[in-house]
Amino acid sequence: MAGLLALSRFIDRINEFIGKTISWAILLAILVSAGNAIVRKSFNMSSNAWLELQWYLFGAAFMLAAAYTLKQNEHIRIDVVYGMFSRRVQHWIDLLGHLLFLMPFVLLMIYYFIPYVMLSVRSGEVSSSAGGLIIWPAKALLLIGFVQLGFQGVSEIIKKIAIMRGDMEDPNPFISAHEAAELEGKAMAEEARP
Repeated sequence: MAGLLALSRFIDRINEFIGKTISWAILLAILVSAGNAIVRKSFNMSSNAWLELQWYLFGAAFMLAAAYTLKQNEHIRIDVVYGMFSRRVQHWIDLLGHLLFLMPFVLLMIYYFIPYVMLSVRSGEVSSSAGGLIIWPAKALLLIGFVQLGFQGVSEIIKKIAIMRGDMEDPNPFISAHEAAELEGKAMAEEARP
């Protein structure tokens, strides 16, 4: 199990680095959008390339941060139902969700995206819009994002098994929305005191 946990930590470090780094793409997308709007309004000219670059940057941020979001345990779940169970049952729900839903979906997407991206690269696919960008890098981001998500899924499975076996502490103890709100309220009250 020590070797698997080392692999999990390695995957976590890579996806954390990528997730934090790609977050700058949001700022860049905002700057591109603002610059394009200013040029369009001030000089009455625009370019489809700038619009597509903005979409590519947002898509890159979304796809390349998906694995980081999973690592941070920030993915969507129904806390009302999930919070009714013991922590051990929650770990089983997470493990089975990763094994039965996440990993098959990710593997299916990778299976279909490989030929999809390869065809786009080989054909040198470009936008149908006048002055648009090449398309294959955006399609490649889809494949890369799902590969990252697959690796992070493996890491999460390893960690869930290790937690359930008692080989590691739970890095994300469950806190219900109500408990989180109470903790946030207490923190704000502490900050407000002179």
